[in-house]
Amino acid sequence: MKHQVFSEELVAQVVSELNIANLGQATIGEILLVASTLEKKTGIPFIRMDQGSPGLPANKVGIEAEKAALDRGVGSQYPAADGIPELKFEASRFIKAFMNIDISARSCIPTTGSVAGSFGSFIATTQRIEGKNKVLFIDPGFPIQKSQLRVIGAEWEQFDIYKYRGKALEEKLIEFLEKGDIASIVYSNPNNPAWICLEEEELEIIGRLATKYDVIILEDLAYFCMDFRHNLGTPFHAPYPPTVARYTDNYILMLSSSKIFSYAGQRMALTCISDKLYDKYYPALANRYKDSGIFGNTLVASILYMITSGCTASTQYGYAEMLKRSTDGEIDFVSDTSEYARRANKMKKIFTDNGFHIVYSYDVTQAVGDGFFFTIGYGDMDSGELLKELLYYGVSSIALNTTGSNQSGIRACTSRMRDELYEIMQERMKAFNMDHPINTK
Repeated sequence: MKHQVFSEELVAQVVSELNIANLGQATIGEILLVASTLEKKTGIPFIRMDQGSPGLPANKVGIEAEKAALDRGVGSQYPAADGIPELKFEASRFIKAFMNIDISARSCIPTTGSVAGSFGSFIATTQRIEGKNKVLFIDPGFPIQKSQLRVIGAEWEQFDIYKYRGKALEEKLIEFLEKGDIASIVYSNPNNPAWICLEEEELEIIGRLATKYDVIILEDLAYFCMDFRHNLGTPFHAPYPPTVARYTDNYILMLSSSKIFSYAGQRMALTCISDKLYDKYYPALANRYKDSGIFGNTLVASILYMITSGCTASTQYGYAEMLKRSTDGEIDFVSDTSEYARRANKMKKIFTDNGFHIVYSYDVTQAVGDGFFFTIGYGDMDSGELLKELLYYGVSSIALNTTGSNQSGIRACTSRMRDELYEIMQERMKAFNMDHPINTK
């Protein structure tokens, strides 16, 4: 007799009602709907590990600054396409304080979330040089970004970094870059979904090859300074988080407010372009857009403005104040977000005590840390099978194969975990282990 929380028949009924074609390949949104529907039908709570939405309160400093901006009347005027001066100035200062990288205020562009930043950057980078029109994904990664390329009709290449850490990364990258059609490379660091972190040796390789092959690196820093294995986050003091910006001028940094300040609902991020790249002239851009052809100007005025017409003015003031207070040492956003590491540590133990294993378990020189995400597998179950089986036990997640990973397993997010759910999770995973004995012979 199985110890499932939800019957296979009920799950199949819900999947059918929601018109989900393949549960094993389901998107984050589809899994979220399945879990929510089952909760509503039964009243039984799910362990929600699917959507990476912040699980901490929005930063009060940002809220108060945004309210004050609205009270001053900023809501009646369109904001400048390249952002309010206060945010641009504080962004430049924040990057210097926490990364020790110099980017001018001019080159720090607010976007409505990093999703808009990557969308615009994909357009600009794949159109800047004739014949260089593909994006290379260092996977696993954020599935939405491939969907963005489908929208603009751009092609991409991808590979799972699992077997190509350290020096092995160079040969793998050259395999793609020597073809001459790669326009940009994208990755997140720390990584969504695996929480691996690219190390200095790897970033030096990426940066050096980006310069050699004239490729733009899109570095997604959504989980900025959230590698809690290191004492990051002290303004103007080492250690600083590793970044490709130390090794090339061909980079764009995407810095979101969603996770570090739990400000996801306001859709605010920064697209920070190296000053040399910002000023670079591309005839193909000038010809297409009938503008100056200067990379930064084209990205802001001819591309990003067409997507969102600028960013909400009041939210820009809120983000600016949070950045300012952080740089001044009045907000410790790293301490605030370290709660995710505590949750990950407890959740991982429950899983590994009950037969699961961590899939992406090591960086080059050390074990993967605890944070917003982690990855787990179970025996020889493939990704889709494990996702589906866990739903019967009231645990929702996403399959690794939807993130560009070649490994079997699922992504677990810690953000929605609550203290009262740990005991429930332990009971359910014990039942899962009992119902799915692993053959260790």
